Amino acid sequence: MAATPRIPGRVNDRRLYILAAILTPLIVLAGFARTYYLKGFFGTPDLPGRIVHLHGIVMTAWVVLFVAQISLVATRRTRIHQRLGILGGVLAALVVVVGILTGLYAAARGGTPVLPALQFLVIPLGDMLIFSILIGLALYYRRKLHVHKRLMLLAAINLLTPAIARIPLNFIINGGPLVFFGLTDACLLAAVAFDTFKHRRLHPVFLWGTIFIIAMQPLRLLLATTSVWMSFAAALVKLVA
Repeated sequence: MAATPRIPGRVNDRRLYILAAILTPLIVLAGFARTYYLKGFFGTPDLPGRIVHLHGIVMTAWVVLFVAQISLVATRRTRIHQRLGILGGVLAALVVVVGILTGLYAAARGGTPVLPALQFLVIPLGDMLIFSILIGLALYYRRKLHVHKRLMLLAAINLLTPAIARIPLNFIINGGPLVFFGLTDACLLAAVAFDTFKHRRLHPVFLWGTIFIIAMQPLRLLLATTSVWMSFAAALVKLVA
C-alpha cells in the first residue's frame, strides 16, 4: 500500500493556528473580564445600553466560531468547517453592523480616557473597515486554503486591539494608542514571523495584510485630527444620539 504523501508545512500551519485559537480567547478574556465576562466578581458598573450587550454577544460568538473552525480543520473535519462558513459570513456581517453601532453609541455618550469622543470614533470604525475587507477577501478566496486561512488570521488579530487596550496593566492603560496598537502589531508580526520561518518565505497575504493593518493605525489617528473627520463623525453620531 502506498504511503499517504505528506503535505509540506501542514503540521507547522496547524501549530500556528491552534496557538491562535488558544491565545485569542485568552486575550479577549483578559481585556473584558472586569467589564463583561466576570463583572459580577469585580463590581464594575452595568453595561450602558442594549447595543453594548448585543456587541458582547456577537463578538463572543465570533471568537467561539473562530476557535471552532480552527479545531475542525485541525481534526480534519473540513466538511463541517465549510458548512459553518455560511454561518461565519452572516456572523461577520453582524460583527461589522453591531460594531459600528456600538462605536457610534459610545461616541454619543461622551469622551474616552484616550481621545475625545469624535476623534476616538475613528478607531472602532477603522477596525470594522479593516475587518470587512479582510473577511470579504477571505470569503472570496475560500477555495484557496493558503490564502483564506491567512486572511482569517489577520482579521482575528486585528480585532484583538479593543481587548488589548482594556487589559488592566498600567503601561497599557496609560500608554494610549501607541501601546495598544503596538501590542496588536507584536501579535501580528509574531504570527507572520512564525509562518515565514516555517515556510522559508514571506507569504504575499501576510506581507500586504501586515502593511495594510499597520499603515491604517497612524493614518486613522492623523485623520481623526482633521476638520473633515470631525464633521463626518459628528454627522454619524447624530444618527444615534
